[in-house]
Amino acid sequence: MSKRKEVKQLVKQLERGGVSRREFVSRALTLGLSLSSVGVLLGACKDKRGTVGSGGETADGPMAELGPIEKKLHLYNWSDYIAEDTVANFEKEFGVEVTYDTYESNEEMVAKLQAGASGYDIVVPTGYITPVLVATSLIEPLSKKHITNGGNLSPLFRKLPFDPDDEYTVPWQWGTTGIAYRTDKIKIPVDSWNVFHDGKYANKLTMMDDGREVIGAELRRRGHSLNSTDPAELAQAKAGCIDAKQNLKAYISAPVKAQLISGDVWISQLWDGDTAQARKEQTHLAFVIPKEGCTIWSDSMCIPRNAPNKRAAHEWINYILRPEVGAALSEATGYGTPNAAAAGVMKEVVPYPTEDQLKRLEYQVDLGRDIATWDQIWTEIKSA
Repeated sequence: MSKRKEVKQLVKQLERGGVSRREFVSRALTLGLSLSSVGVLLGACKDKRGTVGSGGETADGPMAELGPIEKKLHLYNWSDYIAEDTVANFEKEFGVEVTYDTYESNEEMVAKLQAGASGYDIVVPTGYITPVLVATSLIEPLSKKHITNGGNLSPLFRKLPFDPDDEYTVPWQWGTTGIAYRTDKIKIPVDSWNVFHDGKYANKLTMMDDGREVIGAELRRRGHSLNSTDPAELAQAKAGCIDAKQNLKAYISAPVKAQLISGDVWISQLWDGDTAQARKEQTHLAFVIPKEGCTIWSDSMCIPRNAPNKRAAHEWINYILRPEVGAALSEATGYGTPNAAAAGVMKEVVPYPTEDQLKRLEYQVDLGRDIATWDQIWTEIKSA
């Protein structure tokens, strides 16, 4: 039986209520589906109990009544994504012992939560993963009464596509996926995804090892949505990606910072914050949002359903939303703050997108069952 048929059968089982959400995720990953694919399939399906992932406690339910703050807090976050004294200052003020662990991918984080008994109180997933965590009951709604600094958030980072009711998440940092380049090597300013099709930069170019980002960039280059599911547009994007691939040194993500610093790579599809971090060691670096547009994303704080220290977790979220704490966080990471109050006290602010830029920026959204088509196209691009 082909993988496609097995996936279809599994989806039908979920719709009929024949498998649990956790079992669905486990079996789908075994079949080789990406985590994003699993998430959108969960979001597209309905089982006998209604929408997959529905139910659970609300902000006015049991979570709203929390006891005294606990003496421990276990954080699980991306590496290189916090200010040096953020944890120490929290420990000193609240008398809480903090354990801070890091991960390198959303998949790594989700696997830990699925394994159970992780003991984590806070995780920081990227937006598109949130529906997976909700659908599999790995995170729970927040108690808004304990997050009194929520009003500091910019309206731009409320009711985001992956959490339209602001029920499960509070934004941590935001950023864009554009183009970083060496200004001492490239004399003409870069402003377009077309640069990856320019043969004179062959072997000095990299793009991210991420199908959604690479295919999405090519779709934007051609004037389409980076979330397109139109067969003709996807076919064009596939051909364009294969054409650009002949110029690439590699598909690579975070590690490319070192290559940009050394000059081994001149132009790279990269996150704006990583570019800012690299600029501390290599001043000849610029970042641009291409004229055709690119991805805007947000990583957010969530509380796992089995978190042992939920009051401490809420205190942490509220602490991060303080203006001075949020400011220090963004100044350290180079990424934008979703905290409007923090932006007011920062020495160097990553500016919020202008009205013109917002027209060119898109969040990645659930693609439904079309994610299987995207996965297949990405596989064909990488093997071409």
